[in-house]
Amino acid sequence: MHRRTLLSLGAVLCLFMALPLSVAQSTQEKRDAQTQAAPARTDDEELRKAVGAPVDPKTYIIGPEDVLTIRVWREPELSGPVAVRPDGMISLPLLNDVQAGGLTPDKLAENLKQGFTQYVTEPEVLVQVAQVNSKKYFVIGEVGRPGMYQLVVATTISQALAIAGGFREYADTKKILILRGPKRYEFNYRDWVRGKNLGQNILLENGDQIVIP
Repeated sequence: MHRRTLLSLGAVLCLFMALPLSVAQSTQEKRDAQTQAAPARTDDEELRKAVGAPVDPKTYIIGPEDVLTIRVWREPELSGPVAVRPDGMISLPLLNDVQAGGLTPDKLAENLKQGFTQYVTEPEVLVQVAQVNSKKYFVIGEVGRPGMYQLVVATTISQALAIAGGFREYADTKKILILRGPKRYEFNYRDWVRGKNLGQNILLENGDQIVIP
């Protein structure tokens, strides 16, 4: 009887000792399966995830006073923020002065990749516009939030007015002016909202001033 009890206790003890090993093996198998199933992320995808993309890198044109964030994969000493000078140039380690103004972020990244090739093996470069300072417009007068706005994407007069908080109570919405250097454009919001003279709702350009009397 005593011997049977000892044998039973021994069997139970062996079972409990085997359970953690079984669970650990099962967990490891699941992890291995997930690792095999997950697609490999490219260096470019890692860079874009880390940097973000507030403007379209394929179409946005870099200008003076914009602030760029440059990432060179696995080369932190070559990475970081840099401001575009009034002459459109930026200063970078190893490459010194580089033309940035007039280029898209993607084109600049391509040029930097070529430049860094003589110093870095197969460099991966990503350029982001961290601050858009080169393109702006101004909304003046009877709107909810008058002031300066960044012209990040294509924006019409009506969109700019909405961004600025809409009209105040006594705004004259029939006599809105757009000042563009020596040129003046009129915008009759009342006509436009009724479907008349839709062509007056033009796209804004850098430096435009919208005046709402």
